[in-house]
Amino acid sequence: MGILAHVDAGKTSLTERLLFAAGVIDEIGSVDEGSTQTDSLELERQRGITIKSAVVSFVIGDARVNLIDTPGHPDFIAEVERVLSVLDGAVLVVSAVEGVQAQTRVLMRALRRLRIPTVIFVNKIDRGGAQDELTLNGIREKLTPDVVPMGSARDLGTPGAGFLPYGPNDHTFTAALAELLAGDDDAILAAYLDGDKAVPYRRLRAALAAQTGRAVAHPVFFGSAITGAGVDALVAGITELLPATAGDPGGPVSGVVFKVERGPAGEKIAYVRMFSGTVRTRDRLRCHGDGERKVTAISVFDRGSAVPRTSLSAGEIGKLWGLTDMRIGDPIGTPRDLATPPKPGPGEAARTGGEVDGTRAGGPGGEARAGAAGGSRVGRGVAFGSGVGREFSGPGLETAVVARRAGQKGALHAALAQLAEQDPLIDLRQDDTRQELFVSLYGEVQKEVIQETLAADFGIEVEFRETTTICVERPVGTGVARDVLGKDANPFYATVGLRVDPAAPGSGVRFTLDLKVGSIPLYVYKAVEEFSKAIEDTVRDTLRQGLHGWQVVDCTVTMTESGYISPLSTAKDFRLLTPLVLMSALEQAGTVVCEPFDHFHLEVPAGTLGQVLPVLARLRAVPRATTTRGSTVTLEGGIPASQAHALRQRLRALTHGEGVLECALDHYEPVQGPIPARPRTGGDPRSREEYLLHVRRRV
Repeated sequence: MGILAHVDAGKTSLTERLLFAAGVIDEIGSVDEGSTQTDSLELERQRGITIKSAVVSFVIGDARVNLIDTPGHPDFIAEVERVLSVLDGAVLVVSAVEGVQAQTRVLMRALRRLRIPTVIFVNKIDRGGAQDELTLNGIREKLTPDVVPMGSARDLGTPGAGFLPYGPNDHTFTAALAELLAGDDDAILAAYLDGDKAVPYRRLRAALAAQTGRAVAHPVFFGSAITGAGVDALVAGITELLPATAGDPGGPVSGVVFKVERGPAGEKIAYVRMFSGTVRTRDRLRCHGDGERKVTAISVFDRGSAVPRTSLSAGEIGKLWGLTDMRIGDPIGTPRDLATPPKPGPGEAARTGGEVDGTRAGGPGGEARAGAAGGSRVGRGVAFGSGVGREFSGPGLETAVVARRAGQKGALHAALAQLAEQDPLIDLRQDDTRQELFVSLYGEVQKEVIQETLAADFGIEVEFRETTTICVERPVGTGVARDVLGKDANPFYATVGLRVDPAAPGSGVRFTLDLKVGSIPLYVYKAVEEFSKAIEDTVRDTLRQGLHGWQVVDCTVTMTESGYISPLSTAKDFRLLTPLVLMSALEQAGTVVCEPFDHFHLEVPAGTLGQVLPVLARLRAVPRATTTRGSTVTLEGGIPASQAHALRQRLRALTHGEGVLECALDHYEPVQGPIPARPRTGGDPRSREEYLLHVRRRV
């Protein structure tokens, strides 16, 4: 179960209260005092925010709950995304004072998209300014209309505020519950429409549990994590309404790594959620790539702490040692999506392992062979990408990290590599020419945390160069190139021909084969999967840096020609030759550099609109829809992502602290003005001589 919320809504305090109620801790910790159970990092205690997800286990009745406390600050949304892949259910915390906030909307959209069963806890009813009906209306309008309050709050805004659960004799509640459930239950709908026939209360509760488990209904509880008001009702709701998923300890091994950290001695520790089967010490598990590693130690989260064990079974979360090559997102055993693919909801496409821009199609087994050689052709499409489904926008900023002491360049690279293990979206890159290191970021707070972590944990003082926006490149035409074995100074035992075509915005990158059957090496047919992976990985890696250094998106790369010498040619020859051919085709096609644009949702007091509009114009923001509701004006439109931070900084002064801004990546548009270039890393396949020299040195 995950606890999710906008920063400062009180999710870590709620976690403390749940642990206290379960008897795991004897005293409730304080976020302000840095004494909470799950905020264990020194930086978390100093800043009073959650930076890394934390796991704790406890028992409610006969149910064992593995609870994951997640960050609320948007700069650490990647940590939340990794947790979503392992959740059976979630508690979304909303502040009764601030109401539905920007990050709350982002989180709820992801929870609904993934169909994760979710209950909502409206926290801080004891605080001054707490609102129940206003907050509930905000939840219906901004999060989901499919909510039902499970009780009422009393004495709002006072230390004695409490929560009164509804029961079978609350006719207004039962009528509202029946109306909500009728939308997804024909039997209840028929009874609801029959005025003389009341639906039994037990039937309503059972239907509520079923619909909550399918993520089509969302019960709402009110309370205070600080005083404990309403928490008992929430706990009862968790056990009754959120589905329990134990899995089969004797089934096939299936799990996923959702977090990686380093121990005191620098050893890698993998956090694993087990869906099925059992992993034991000394078991050998396949890690990233083709290697296998032996599990040297295991600890399982149980009743508040991680306890050393000899095995980790289905339904448990634990830590594994010895998997030195394991990365976040790697499967343990059989990938869950392949074993039990989720059913798509209404109007949704089925999700499969390794989503790319919402889609992953095809695979090595998708090839069809024609019966006749010569003129017959083979065609196959494979979409590819990061290998991990994206539920939130990736980092939009990039900056160079420089050690203040020149002698620490090597140590800085090693330290950042360790941080990139824990957060792969940092995307550590090195400019070989200027010997500079670059990292990707979500925002300034994440930058500050990286700086403080490097100083505290590694003893490295760093400074950052100017932060820039991450752009992309799109092909504007068609380009064709070929490199023939034995000609044109081709040192590889391979012939490769490629065609690059532009594709629709947002379609990602697609790799296809369009070859005459007779030109494909025999070993390719015997090892289609290995050959496809080699080509797929090479094209993906090469397109990370286009003509201007930015990642190339929205195109189709087609392999049109292939040649070999048997038995000398190997997949390695194709991997080394492909970047030269691909970049030649891309230069012929040409690319346009595009900058990210956010969709913004801005709410301001009507009296401040005259001051806000000129600022929006100066920041190149384009309002496309304006609505007025009472004294509040809502504007929606587009703004360059590079200007969104500036708007957020100025908004408080422009609106006297009452403006609310939400931004989310929407699309990319061609850059107007000077074309920004990104420093390249590794060998440059645009220059044959430089690239071949780099390959020789690497080999």
